[in-house]
Amino acid sequence: MSKKKIPKTNAIRLVEQKKIPYQEYTYAWQEDHLGADSVAEELGRNEDQLFKTLVAVGNKTGPIVAVIPGNRELDLKKIAKASGNKKVEMLHLRDLEETTGYIRGGCSPVGMKKLFPTFFDARAENFATIIVSAGRRGLQMELAPKDLATLVRGQFVDLTLDSEE
Repeated sequence: MSKKKIPKTNAIRLVEQKKIPYQEYTYAWQEDHLGADSVAEELGRNEDQLFKTLVAVGNKTGPIVAVIPGNRELDLKKIAKASGNKKVEMLHLRDLEETTGYIRGGCSPVGMKKLFPTFFDARAENFATIIVSAGRRGLQMELAPKDLATLVRGQFVDLTLDSEE
């Protein structure tokens, strides 16, 4: 019997189109375990290397994408400054799919409905590769942060709160 082919996500298709080397990971996800710590554990990887994709809204730019370490918190003042906004707030969860095409736990910085201003936490540059959502819950991709930033025209800036949780 042939193995059921998993349909490719927009994120994977775009990465392949640009011939960017990547590694794909699938894992069993649970609604109450969508955090980076759970995903890192499922994949047997270092949590510091796992990055989450957050979407905020700036008063001047509209939606902005932040890709930060899964174990850190986004500093809204820092992303406001980096993106040229006076005020930034998180996008309401109910607007996530309509805005990006993705749902919570499966939001990838690659392949959103539009190419929004995208910012990567500077810590991403410390790794040869980082792991981000590949556009569906239970699907992650590992690739070089520079390749990822080039693909989404992103920039590296300090984005997280300074205090450790």
